Amino acid sequence: MTFSPEMNPSIQLLNGDYMPQLGLGVYKVEQDIAVDLVRVALDAGYRRIDTAALYDNEAEIGAGIRKSGYDREEIFVTTKIWNDRQGYDNALEAIDESLSRLNIDYVDMLLIHWPCPAKDLFVETWAAFQDAMADGKIRGIGVSNFKPAHLDKLIAAGGVLPAINQVELHPWLQQAELRAYDEDKGIKTEAWSPLARGRFESDVLAKIAAKHGKTVTQVVIRWHIELGNLVIPKSSNPDRIAENIDVFDFRLDVDDMAAIATLDGGGRVGPDPDDMN
Repeated sequence: MTFSPEMNPSIQLLNGDYMPQLGLGVYKVEQDIAVDLVRVALDAGYRRIDTAALYDNEAEIGAGIRKSGYDREEIFVTTKIWNDRQGYDNALEAIDESLSRLNIDYVDMLLIHWPCPAKDLFVETWAAFQDAMADGKIRGIGVSNFKPAHLDKLIAAGGVLPAINQVELHPWLQQAELRAYDEDKGIKTEAWSPLARGRFESDVLAKIAAKHGKTVTQVVIRWHIELGNLVIPKSSNPDRIAENIDVFDFRLDVDDMAAIATLDGGGRVGPDPDDMN
């Protein structure tokens, strides 16, 4: 079946905007291939790209979008400010720097990359995000790696609720409690490292993949789609990029979902947000 972007569901956010459920992550994508990779992804049907100041490829992602021939309005772009730029004034400067590097008129979604609770600056950083959004520099704001306790503190300060919470989430760390918290607040949960960086093997997933005539990777991405997660598998390989989006011609059944649920508890492949400062 030939994939078309319309097959990728769009999720409505708290701000009213729609975000394609499946996007491309570009963590560790080298600068020398990033420009061309954007075109590869867009040609494959992706309409969402997730970058960050830390990834050191914002300029190349922006150049790739400008050179792609696709309408800017078709492409949903997320970026993030790094931990050392938290605080109100620092965050405003970091936002302007990211916008300058991207050079694409506006950013669809801006995230606080980590809460950094020991710094205790994420509330004033959030105030800067809200002001930048009010100024039209960014269209939506959210957070990344926030636990319920961090979100409680952010929400208690008042103002705009985060549109999304991007967290480590995969079959071995299913984050049911956090997903339920986010859903109760109207926050959409997004999965980074949705494939657990390939660190785990599973006969359970292999059997489900054989049943559907798909790869294990496609089964895991489809699992995220079935749960309603936003999901950003990362790849710099054109064949893998095409494989990762070819997940809309099958469904996982109740037995499949129950089997995958048994994999939970394998732990994190990234740091605990409480320890990241």
